Amino acid sequence: MKRLAILALAITASCGSASAQSSDKKYGPGVTDQEIKLGQTAAYSGPVSTGAAIGRGALAYFEKVNREKGGVNGRKIKLISLDDAYSPPKAYEQTRKLVEEDGVLAIAGSVGSPTGIAAQAYLNKAGVPQLFQISGNRKFNDPKNSPWSTAFFIPNFVEGQIFGKLILKSRPNAKIAVLHPQDELGREYLAGLRSGLGDKADTMIVKVATYESSSPTIDSQVAQLSSSGADLFFNAAVGKFAAQSIRAARSMGWNARMIVPSISNSVATIIRPAGVENAKGLIGAQWQKDPTDPEWSNDKDVKDYLEFARTYLPGADLADLAYATGYMVGNLMEEILRRCGDDLTRESVLKQATNLKGISLELGLPGITYENSPEDHNLIRNLRIVEFDGVKWAPFAARIGN
Repeated sequence: MKRLAILALAITASCGSASAQSSDKKYGPGVTDQEIKLGQTAAYSGPVSTGAAIGRGALAYFEKVNREKGGVNGRKIKLISLDDAYSPPKAYEQTRKLVEEDGVLAIAGSVGSPTGIAAQAYLNKAGVPQLFQISGNRKFNDPKNSPWSTAFFIPNFVEGQIFGKLILKSRPNAKIAVLHPQDELGREYLAGLRSGLGDKADTMIVKVATYESSSPTIDSQVAQLSSSGADLFFNAAVGKFAAQSIRAARSMGWNARMIVPSISNSVATIIRPAGVENAKGLIGAQWQKDPTDPEWSNDKDVKDYLEFARTYLPGADLADLAYATGYMVGNLMEEILRRCGDDLTRESVLKQATNLKGISLELGLPGITYENSPEDHNLIRNLRIVEFDGVKWAPFAARIGN
């Protein structure tokens, strides 16, 4: 009887220990002891389907984490990435599907400003983290009104402002033509440019043209700008329209100095389709390493990325920086989930995602700051200004002049 009593006590103690261990785990939707489900939408079809590479890069990153590390803290990561065709209504419906049918813990690395904005109010009302939207819109850095939303890119407004100040300093008498999409992204770039130019914005900006993402070409807009007398072209077109506008400007004989923001600096998807000769002398901006640039040929993180791509992205054009962007989003989400430990509620994920300090992203440029806070969700703090030399992007030292 005494042995039976001792055995009963041991069993009770064991059950109590298991119960305590279980109670230490806090799980939100999409989380089990074996798996964490995340969701994302991207344009796998439609006019800006080049953004699909971001989704593919993130999917491949988590495949690597699952295969080589067994997931994060013992849980495999399942990223469900759906096509939204860069359509705001479709992005909204696909996001609802991810939350209400697939039951994801969080939305991570969805692509686009108008698409992200379409889903933002719904996600914030539902208390679902909308993390690292591939967008630079200031609406994703509004903790008071949208506390569950953060962006991955530097704000379009801030980048436009940086270029405005650079132009004002280097070419104070420039006549500027501006091209941008007729959406939130384009309006933010223009507003930032005007802010950087300050009181001289109205006199320096001589012509603004916009386009719809459904437009077949933008030759007519470029023709209007080229006939405006502008000698500086701030080209905030996106995707195939960026390549079209660079090529069209040069084919029309318009040799104005051209600036493109960081979203349009991919050698594979923008520069090559535009023609490298047409892009020579282009001014751009960077916040991530280009894995194909000889500057980083001996960089350990770039070597690791190239090895990853050979295994998990066979056949991908690694000059397309969208793959690297998806990889970086995956890298960041892995760190956030690791920091969450066994507290995998939506509230915990948001807390970790908005308290980032001293983060070192594997493909981040040296000197670029990545950090945020609950009061300021902006992650990227500065940029490196570069110039396309006909082969690659090089650090920009000369003033913006001819």
